[in-house]
Amino acid sequence: MNIRLLAGVLLVLLAAAGPALADDAAEIRTRLEGWANAFNEGRVEEACGLFSKELVSDMPGQGEAGYEERCAALARAMRNPDHRFRYTPDIKEVIVSGDLAMVRLTWTLTMTPGDLVSQEAGLDVFRKEPDGVWRIIRFMSFEVD
Repeated sequence: MNIRLLAGVLLVLLAAAGPALADDAAEIRTRLEGWANAFNEGRVEEACGLFSKELVSDMPGQGEAGYEERCAALARAMRNPDHRFRYTPDIKEVIVSGDLAMVRLTWTLTMTPGDLVSQEAGLDVFRKEPDGVWRIIRFMSFEVD
């Protein structure tokens, strides 16, 4: 194959992939912001929908947990009659490569009463699952100093 033709084909393919990757990154950002809204409004099923059934996660003071354990903990927090929890994400970057993506972010958690505020930095790994939806398959979070 002529090298100029091959270079042209590669340029066309890369140009076509660029918008798709940007669309995927935007979709992932929207999913994270939607998770915060669902959590803040107490919509457990919708909040848990961000996670793959194959989830493996690590959180400070909670250790490693899968989908069932993590969703049960979220449900308890959302249904706690004594405290209200509110999450706000600060998405630092989204890197997409094929059907996997990495997100570096910081979550701010406000708990009332008392207006206690904490921050946790995290790294989320998303996978575009067979149904075409991006879900978290791995995440780690750690307290910000």
